[in-house]
Amino acid sequence: MADVIAGSAVISPLGGQAETFDALIAGESALRPLEFYDRDRVNVHLGYQIGDGPEGDLRPAGWLTSVIADAVADAKLDLSAARVVVVVGTSMRELRGVERALASSIRPLTFDLPDLHFTRAVRAVVPDAIEVITVTNACSAGGHALAIGEDYLATRRADVVIVAACDGTSESMIASIGRVHEDPSDGVRPFDRRRKGVLLGEGAAALVLVSAEHASSIDRSAARVLGTEMACDAAHETAPDSAGIARTMRGAHRRAGITAADVDLVVAHGTGTALNDPTEAAVLVDVFTGSAPIVTALKGALGHTTGPSPLMSVAVGIQALRERRVPAIVGLSDPIDEAGDIDLVVGSPRRTGGSIVQIDAFGFGGVNAVTLVQVPA
Repeated sequence: MADVIAGSAVISPLGGQAETFDALIAGESALRPLEFYDRDRVNVHLGYQIGDGPEGDLRPAGWLTSVIADAVADAKLDLSAARVVVVVGTSMRELRGVERALASSIRPLTFDLPDLHFTRAVRAVVPDAIEVITVTNACSAGGHALAIGEDYLATRRADVVIVAACDGTSESMIASIGRVHEDPSDGVRPFDRRRKGVLLGEGAAALVLVSAEHASSIDRSAARVLGTEMACDAAHETAPDSAGIARTMRGAHRRAGITAADVDLVVAHGTGTALNDPTEAAVLVDVFTGSAPIVTALKGALGHTTGPSPLMSVAVGIQALRERRVPAIVGLSDPIDEAGDIDLVVGSPRRTGGSIVQIDAFGFGGVNAVTLVQVPA
């Protein structure tokens, strides 16, 4: 049975959940000059950061606790008697805090090891959680956390699962982008011929999941997770593998009990990189042969938020189907040849019907996750 999404929350470079969706519909981008780092040293000058004041050591944990608290409030559930499990997905944990500590031999640490895997932060807002798990699964971490949460409900080891994810930028990750490209990207352009690579974003997202059998008090219009397929094809350290991605998509459809023709909207991974975009586009053409779901992508507006990216896409996909408005892909004006048979949203928002959205998330090493969510009509 499908799990019910009782509540959700997002913090992105464009704002909270409602602000983010409205900004996406308006075609806005959070791209701005990079803060906190020596731009010439890392050879990256732009990014999609959250402008929330001076840099601190545990920024991701702060966003994480905020979205968890907001998602629980949105769910309007009494958790006092429930068995609650929290699963957190992340790509870098509190790496920036470690970098800052290593860079200063004088400044005293403001954190210790338990802060690095978010357990302490989570228990500050969900003190009675019976279990808190942190998974580090690259750019699909939020999707893998969602799959684990579904398993907890399916095996009746929890009544409520809070699935969350968070990541901030770090100097080492940004510098790695600067080393890959002598002339780094001036903005993420998913599926565009002019794409020059990825830039990092920041943020957090959370979903409150309840099994269908425990969801009698929840609004019947609440979205439902039909299923998540997660995989690790290990085909290459960094390059995406089309066969592995296709298997993950088709596995997600089987797990959700649907066919490709049932999918109305795809929120693509869409990193604006040389290899990911043509590979993902070719797989979408193959998997959806004979059907044509609308395809959008968020990284042109939000950057690559890594761990929370899949959960942000879930929240945006749900809102798009509810409002019947799909945001255009920021940065896309001249689609690549491989995307010629895909119904990409270019230039302006698209009106849509339908009820099922697919969320793509692909990470290094073939650490992939594909989620199907249904929004009742």
